[in-house]
Amino acid sequence: MANVADAATDVEVAGKDSAKPAGKKKKLMMIGGAIAVLAAAAGGGYFFLTGGENAHEGEAVVAEKPPIFIDLPDMMVNLAVPADRPQYLKLKIALEVSDERLVERINPMMPRVLDAFQVHLREMRPADLDGSAGLYRLKEELLRRINAAVYPGKVEAILFKEVLVQ
Repeated sequence: MANVADAATDVEVAGKDSAKPAGKKKKLMMIGGAIAVLAAAAGGGYFFLTGGENAHEGEAVVAEKPPIFIDLPDMMVNLAVPADRPQYLKLKIALEVSDERLVERINPMMPRVLDAFQVHLREMRPADLDGSAGLYRLKEELLRRINAAVYPGKVEAILFKEVLVQ
């Protein structure tokens, strides 16, 4: 019986000794998991607060240049309608460019630009200008014509300051 009691004591002692390392391993694993969760939360918070930008210390932030606007002279043209009832189109247009050098290129070409605009506008009918779709098509056509006139330069946009059909 002594052997049975000694064996039981050995089992208890072995059980206690093996339980201690398993408990320590569980604690270490839980602490490691908690640290991983906190690190992920901190990284997510940083990403959220910085807007996902990768800002490196050595990089210079490039400031975007504001656009430059060129006002064209007012234009008034006859629309293509029967002669008994003439209709006119009056436009005030501004050009948006991104480079100062393009302004220097457009100014000497202004007679060619205005001629291209006038030729197109005189062929238009009042129905061509109906609604926002009509103005959008006009804007796209004028942009195509001016970019052809000032190539290799590029005008970014045509802005209507006033559109009047009488």
